[in-house]
Amino acid sequence: MTAVWLIPVDGSPAAVHAVDHVIRQTAEEARKPEIHLVNVQAPLPTDVTRFVDDGVVQDYHREAGDAALRVARDHLAAAGLVYSSHVLVGETAPSIVDYAKTHACTLIVMGARGLGALAGMLLGSVTTRVIHLTDLPVMVVK
Repeated sequence: MTAVWLIPVDGSPAAVHAVDHVIRQTAEEARKPEIHLVNVQAPLPTDVTRFVDDGVVQDYHREAGDAALRVARDHLAAAGLVYSSHVLVGETAPSIVDYAKTHACTLIVMGARGLGALAGMLLGSVTTRVIHLTDLPVMVVK
């Protein structure tokens, strides 16, 4: 059975650090995991989308998502790892969990923001929500 790893990427240094960790961890493995990169874009407010063509909105989400994924894709390509990348639109944590379930992922790898336990509790974090919403193992890379 092939391992299927999901790496949510928001363009932050923490997300790129998670990608680099995956590259280092898989460097010596003969069987590489199937890697899925995802970026989740927040939906635009309806008072905006009501006056803008659906195609323009889709182009906006795709371009913003591609920009957030660019560095992660470059790092994986430079390491010679095969991956697929996807831009999703929706609420971040549930979208990540739904994608993982739909694509039979076996692990979710996420970067930590380094907020600390108290700040993470007060602010709520995508990583914490993903951990609570999924039954899959979640690797948090500091």
